[in-house]
Amino acid sequence: MIDWDDCRVALALQRAGTVRGAALALGVNHATVSRRLAALNEGLGARLFERADGIYRPTDAGQMLIASAIRMEEAVHGAERSVAGLDSRLGGRVTLSLPDAVAQYLLIDALGDFETAFPDIDLLVLTSHEFVNLDRREADVVVRITNTPPDHLVGRRLFKYVRSCYAAPRYLANQDPVGNPAAMRWIGWPEDSDMPDWVRQTGYPTTPVGLRIENMLLRHAAACAGRGLILDACFMADPEPGLVRLPNARPHPDRDIWVLVHPDLKEVARVRMLARHLTTALAAKRDLIEGRCP
Repeated sequence: MIDWDDCRVALALQRAGTVRGAALALGVNHATVSRRLAALNEGLGARLFERADGIYRPTDAGQMLIASAIRMEEAVHGAERSVAGLDSRLGGRVTLSLPDAVAQYLLIDALGDFETAFPDIDLLVLTSHEFVNLDRREADVVVRITNTPPDHLVGRRLFKYVRSCYAAPRYLANQDPVGNPAAMRWIGWPEDSDMPDWVRQTGYPTTPVGLRIENMLLRHAAACAGRGLILDACFMADPEPGLVRLPNARPHPDRDIWVLVHPDLKEVARVRMLARHLTTALAAKRDLIEGRCP
């Protein structure tokens, strides 16, 4: 008989591609992963993975096992959600996933207020820009900035966040934004060309991209340090004493803010209360988010 724990190892190995990655995902050591994989191979009388260039790839037999394991996983998580959906307690663990900038600049006080108001709820906060898998209970509530949320999730679309153009006063002290914008430099994204589309849509279309930084918070910090111009979220830049809006800066509505939950969990009391609390907190800062508080 196939053991579910061994199937979880096969799934983790297929998703991570390495024994180390699978061990991290499962919270075990690599020796445990290797031992369970060997037990699966022996028990089924078939080799489930081939290793090439350091990456584990499933064989035909492995693909068949993984397809069955995915169905088992979906059934287990479905049962967990169904049972959790009957929970009417304002207590227990609830996991929230949201972007780090939203957590830091918009919701840090609201999260503290939630913990104070509901001391029996164990709130776990995870920061990520990627959609976690709510089907696998990687989170119970997510806050995301997107125009294309997963269709099967339920929740509220709030409003778009707005960006505008900013720089540190000490950077502008040595520049002429109106008379010589081409002498300045934008802080951009790694995939940017020297003159990407978003630059052409600002009030400074002749200013090239200089420093390229992937992380949103680090781009913001670089602008505060006087390293160039930035197209920044108004909710981050407007309260920042180290930044000012540029002359000719126009608002740039970006993507929608969503508060979402899995449909199986929408009636769970602690999940419903957290989603409502976050929605209220974000709505209270709508003017800031939409760039009306320069």
